[in-house]
Amino acid sequence: MNKGALVLLIHGGTENWSLQRWKQRFDEACKDRRVLQRSDAVHDPAEIHYAAVWKPKPGELAAFPNLRVIFNLGAGVDALMADSSLPGVPLVRVAVGDLTGRMTEYVTLHVLMHHRQELYLRASQREKRWAPKYQWPAGAISVGIMGLGTLGADAARMLRHLGFRVSGWSRGPKAIDGIHCFHGGTQLDAFLGQTDILVCLLPLTPDTRHMLNRGLFTRLSRNSPIGAPVLINAGRGDLQDEADILECLDDGTLGAASLDVFAREPLPADSPFWTHPKVVLTPHNAADTDPDEISNYVARQIERFEAGGALENVVDPARGY
Repeated sequence: MNKGALVLLIHGGTENWSLQRWKQRFDEACKDRRVLQRSDAVHDPAEIHYAAVWKPKPGELAAFPNLRVIFNLGAGVDALMADSSLPGVPLVRVAVGDLTGRMTEYVTLHVLMHHRQELYLRASQREKRWAPKYQWPAGAISVGIMGLGTLGADAARMLRHLGFRVSGWSRGPKAIDGIHCFHGGTQLDAFLGQTDILVCLLPLTPDTRHMLNRGLFTRLSRNSPIGAPVLINAGRGDLQDEADILECLDDGTLGAASLDVFAREPLPADSPFWTHPKVVLTPHNAADTDPDEISNYVARQIERFEAGGALENVVDPARGY
């Protein structure tokens, strides 16, 4: 029996999103299935049953009349959800141990960076100034994580293990051992008011767009050894009001920021974020996806689905994630 083909619709532009690289991995993971690239000119759209995608063009998926499942190769699905022509088939998010571990590494690295005063110490090094400041213990710092899905929960556990006081906020109630969990609009102020370092791992939805703004920053804690609160955003670029972030860094409402995502990517060369002394900038690589693990994950999901099993990590269209 011929198995339905898998098409790769990958638009990246960076080394990790090379279409040829992903084609090689999927050929190995799906040895008994045709794997087609978007550039393959000779194929019948009707034979495509599955699509593995990253930033597909609007309308691109609508070309396949027999599509059964869409697999998004990253964690964020907001761009897909915005496509009015998206076929009404299950949309599956990536949720694998490798991606989760990489995000926890990123969050831990940047929390530690601000906790251990690395911006000050690196400036001291450039100026050849030997002037250490008092270093407070991890237990003196409250880290608040917005978004307590798989990524946020794992990062929260790691930070707690390191001795930080950790809390989390999500839209609905969550329960994580050792983590003070807040939820909903009525508990947001209480969460923010005791947060020294704010980590944002929220999905992008109409409700969360530009949520990271001056109004939110002014409600963060002012009573930590760090001084002004710190923002770490490794969620989505449109979660943040970038003009507000820059103004709040300049006037002291925020003490520093680590930003992995931006409204426009690649970040334009004239963006003030590149050279701002209070900003640590990374090029949307907090949790770069590993092609080997992801291709095997998709292949396993397809085999289970064809055997009558349930798909994992299916997006709820009503929630947008």
